[in-house]
Amino acid sequence: MLYVIFATDHPNSLAARKLARPDHLARLELLKAQDRLFLAGPFPAIDNNDPGEAGFSGSMIVAEFNNLIDAENWAKVDPYIKAGVYKNVIVKPFKKVLP
Repeated sequence: MLYVIFATDHPNSLAARKLARPDHLARLELLKAQDRLFLAGPFPAIDNNDPGEAGFSGSMIVAEFNNLIDAENWAKVDPYIKAGVYKNVIVKPFKKVLP
């Protein structure tokens, strides 16, 4: 089943995000290689694809896991959590309808 991982960032966490990004992306690449990643990306803090020093307000991942507990456990060990980037993480089941 698909799950949405919706995270909000701590204020002023751009420097920590940049440092933890390689490890964060490596985990996403593993999901991608397993054909389990459907969508992933950050929310720019301003209306611009390159927000510069404004940074990001959070991230969203849509990926396949066996169950909610597996999805939550995967999300709990994200490098952005360890680095203090994420303030809050919500994991919910997701049913894709379109396209």
